[in-house]
Amino acid sequence: MATSPMALMKEFLLMYFMPETCYDEFFLNFNFLHVQCLKIVLSKGLGFGIILGSVMVKLPQVCKLIGAKSAEGLSFNAVLLELFAITGTMAYCIAHKFPFSSWGEALFLMLQTVTIGFLIQHYRANTAGGVGFLAAYFPLSLLLLSPFTPLSVLTVMQASNMPAVIVGRLIQAGTNYRNGHTGQLSAISVFLLFAGSLARIFTSLQETGDSLMALTYVISSCCNGLIAGQVVYYWNRTPAVKKKKE
Repeated sequence: MATSPMALMKEFLLMYFMPETCYDEFFLNFNFLHVQCLKIVLSKGLGFGIILGSVMVKLPQVCKLIGAKSAEGLSFNAVLLELFAITGTMAYCIAHKFPFSSWGEALFLMLQTVTIGFLIQHYRANTAGGVGFLAAYFPLSLLLLSPFTPLSVLTVMQASNMPAVIVGRLIQAGTNYRNGHTGQLSAISVFLLFAGSLARIFTSLQETGDSLMALTYVISSCCNGLIAGQVVYYWNRTPAVKKKKE
């Protein structure tokens, strides 16, 4: 027998957005103001929204680098620290079997951040260094994501995310300040990262109950807010065009 549309909808909602008790509250008891169930649905919706947004969040940055054929204003060290934080969070969440909706954006951010790291090296005439960076990162990340890495190591990495995020953002902020502009930094990517980290504070508390993850996103939001503030402050300032030698 063919499955009815209502049964398919119920299966979809139970799989991705709510437990059966909340389904009963909403669709059997018509209690649409059940606070705990509303929080669950909001958290799941935000989580999947962040994941969908993360597929494109750094593409403007990648496109800006390729279009300008320049990595001026971007710090490779800041990218490395950001990559450390993203990879640590992803490995920590997988090890704890947290739902994909609570961390899925880390996968897409990791792939885009790796691409940015390679492009920075490439446009600084160090393509070999960029290839070496890729060759070192992917085997190491696979090791961290494997069962061979002790949970204690991943917990230390997650705790280290906070100083890594702070130092990484301060390096980028310092680069912006010294240059007097934000160079090839994409405003769209910066603002999307800021909004995403703010939303993740709520979803991490709601879906994982892990205070360490929530605190990491609080710190990340503050640091992303600093960079976003610089983007606004330096909005009309652009890198000086170098005069061609006659």
